[in-house]
Amino acid sequence: MHGEALMAHRSSWPTDWRRVALSDVGKWLSGGTPSTSNDAYWDGDIPWISAASLKTFRLAESDRRVTALGAENGSRLVGAGTVLFVVRGMSLKSEFRIGVTQRTVAFGQDCKAVLPAEDIDPYFLAYAIQTKTPEILAMVEETSHGTGRLDTIRLQELEIGVPPLPEQRRIVAACEAIERRIAAIKRVRAKLAVLRRTVVDDLVTGPPLALGTLLEHRPRNGFSPLEVPEWTGLLTLGLGCLTTDGFRPRQMKRIPDSDSARRFLLADGDLLMSRANTRELVGLVGMYRDVGYPCIYPDLMMRLRPDPGKCLPEYLALVLSTPSVRRAIQAGARGTSESMVKISAEFAESLDVPLPSVEAQRRAVLAVAAVDSRIAQQGAVIDKLRLVQRAVTEDLLVGKAGVDVLRHTVRQRSVPPSVTVLTPERNAANAAGLRPSPLSEG
Repeated sequence: MHGEALMAHRSSWPTDWRRVALSDVGKWLSGGTPSTSNDAYWDGDIPWISAASLKTFRLAESDRRVTALGAENGSRLVGAGTVLFVVRGMSLKSEFRIGVTQRTVAFGQDCKAVLPAEDIDPYFLAYAIQTKTPEILAMVEETSHGTGRLDTIRLQELEIGVPPLPEQRRIVAACEAIERRIAAIKRVRAKLAVLRRTVVDDLVTGPPLALGTLLEHRPRNGFSPLEVPEWTGLLTLGLGCLTTDGFRPRQMKRIPDSDSARRFLLADGDLLMSRANTRELVGLVGMYRDVGYPCIYPDLMMRLRPDPGKCLPEYLALVLSTPSVRRAIQAGARGTSESMVKISAEFAESLDVPLPSVEAQRRAVLAVAAVDSRIAQQGAVIDKLRLVQRAVTEDLLVGKAGVDVLRHTVRQRSVPPSVTVLTPERNAANAAGLRPSPLSEG
């Protein structure tokens, strides 16, 4: 069915469009990583783009930078207007990252670069490749290390339709119009994130108490059964279920059912903490929500059950995710490698937790939940715009619709509701009481 749809798209290209294989859209280049042991290669002024840092469509910055000497010894420089995309990394299991450089950058071996031919606009090329995401992700293979790998030879066999350069630029301008709308909503979300931090700082207060004094029993490490192919009615969580945004039901595996395993069954509302991970991710906390089947937690996590007479689990999850507690956890983790550090139950019990009255805890939880709801609403608007953009852009890129169709569709089908945001100057106590108050335009 997919092949039929693809052929239908190809046959719909206008007569003045060229059918071009990706291998022929420009010059393909590979990157590399300068030696990390040579200080002369790093901390320069040239952004070094890797699979981890390629997160935006317009590529201008990176958390790692190289010197000109580093770029010459192990990496590669490309100028503005180069199309970069990820060909190896964990992200390839769920997304295809692509972007266009805004300045001279270096890039690593987990990415490929294409210098577009003179008659191909780099942004048009990036959008055209991006619309092939389902086909590209279907090509991804898993390496022995568990990361995704994209076979560039197969990728180069994909074809795109290329209109005359003026039409390419009109299509790019139409696509960028919706990108600007998405960027505006993202700015609103950023304001909400600032408000959330303000609310947390103002409401997560109280005398510090050791975490161990707030629990029904000591933190308990999980169980490590073998995975089995057949369904036994019992699941175990994967470490990836704990994220910076809390619990997410993913990476679950079937395991043998046994009395010993069922001693580690989770109840809805249990708190989970990762006890082993990278230093950045160790100690992440999430509240388990029933996944519909009996589920246990693995040995790389520990379970925390708050004493209901002292502490609300939602409040404890909030506190353990604050920057100050996260810094304490990261500083106290131990290990010989940054890729795997651990915390002990004794360490977790010793963490200081600010504890106000239960009623104050409830107000803090409600206030943060109200802001989180607004953030989620704006995220839903972005998702809707992305869907509309993808559908109509695909039609533009196969010549099935004119540029005016995108503008009309976005205007008629994806106008978000009034985007409003609580001003950061608002009193956090007002947010805690959830009382109606004036809103300002985002």
